[in-house]
Amino acid sequence: MTPLDYEYLRKALKDRSGLDLSLDKQYLVESRLLPLARRYGLAGIPDLVQKMKGGADKIIAEVVEAMTTNETFFFRDKLPFDHLRDEILPALLQARAGRRSLRIWCAASSTGQEPYSIAMCLKELGPAVAGWRFEIVATDLSPSVLEKSKSGLFTQFEVQRGLPIQLLVKYFKQTGELWEVSPELRAMIQHRQFNLLQDYGQLGMFDVIFCRNVLIYFDQATKISIFERLAKRLEPDGYLALGAAETVVGLTDAFKPHATRRGIYLPNTVAKAPSIVPAAKPAWASARAG
Repeated sequence: MTPLDYEYLRKALKDRSGLDLSLDKQYLVESRLLPLARRYGLAGIPDLVQKMKGGADKIIAEVVEAMTTNETFFFRDKLPFDHLRDEILPALLQARAGRRSLRIWCAASSTGQEPYSIAMCLKELGPAVAGWRFEIVATDLSPSVLEKSKSGLFTQFEVQRGLPIQLLVKYFKQTGELWEVSPELRAMIQHRQFNLLQDYGQLGMFDVIFCRNVLIYFDQATKISIFERLAKRLEPDGYLALGAAETVVGLTDAFKPHATRRGIYLPNTVAKAPSIVPAAKPAWASARAG
């Protein structure tokens, strides 16, 4: 792969997905794109680049998908789900008591472990949310990971990463060598292919946005743009959850860090009401970080 080929790929990936590859990631490009080139009967990445330059949209989409990181697991990092249980849901259940509904956006949802983890958090509230309507919108750039998420099927290895045995037994059934998510959880989630560089207006408004472990791949200008657009999709008393290595500090005034909940950010427009902590912790509260 020549420097010109690599520069073309860097620009194409940034324009299509926001992914900002540094100059030292050529090895990563080669490891991920060589199998794709061979699948198309091409000699190597230079030929793949020529196909892309010729306007082969299918190949361009597959290149973007091959370069997208889809690492995820159930209750990943644990802390955001503790905050969801102890801070976010109690406050919003009180604030939304009149309409009895919540909308949650899980951006860059990958193969579904995060939105299904959120759904289990909601179901574990039990009788306290009888009659409530919950809508989790799971979006991702990749059609293939969304299809896996929709299927609700996970391997033994996947369910062993972060998922407590109590919740596995309660919300999954074994189907051959796979574990299948219960219909009640699947019914809570809407899957939509969506690029974070697109217009967000089509998605509507949300009470909570999980946008975790994706912004680390973007440059500063793209992060700023995304934060500004996320702020317009979040209710004034809503919550934004970011990954452990992500922050709004120094990038935007649209959000401010929560005073006591690391990784949680608030729209910079209203003061938050005091937290209401539930008396009992559900089974997943003891899950270890994966």
